[in-house]
Amino acid sequence: MKLKTSVLVLIIIATYLVSPSYSNAQAKYVGSKTCGMCHKSEKSGQQLKIWSESKHAQAYKTLLTPKADEIAMKKGGKKAAETPECLKCHVGDNALVASAFKVDGVQCETCHGAGSEYKSMPVMKNKEEAVKKGLALPEGEKFCKTCHNPASPSFKEFKYAEMWKKIAHPTPKG
Repeated sequence: MKLKTSVLVLIIIATYLVSPSYSNAQAKYVGSKTCGMCHKSEKSGQQLKIWSESKHAQAYKTLLTPKADEIAMKKGGKKAAETPECLKCHVGDNALVASAFKVDGVQCETCHGAGSEYKSMPVMKNKEEAVKKGLALPEGEKFCKTCHNPASPSFKEFKYAEMWKKIAHPTPKG
């Protein structure tokens, strides 16, 4: 009986160690400049340019305004740049907020996950491997509406199809 229990424990541990959630827990944020090293050329789809010219790149900076502080004070009495409810949509998860990259606003890793495990060229050239290493491929409108929704105190009608055209960054084939 002890042998069966030991084998079961080893199987559970092995499953945990190789599961994607384990490697994702190890992942660290690397910042938009790291992502942009490869994702800036026309050949790669100019993702860095598209992002840097978008409102997402300014999302954190909007929290540093008196208007944002006024809204945040009504919600909980803190400055907007210190208010978790504001930071979750203007930066991302708690680990990204705690990183040096929060000033990048809503950046690559806000949507695609911490990049340390999938950022290398050999991994990124293999989509399946990149996903295994933590690359998130969010599914459209539902994902965007986790932030762009009426719960936001500054919500304006969200037209997904129109807005997606402004930030779409496909990688050209060829």
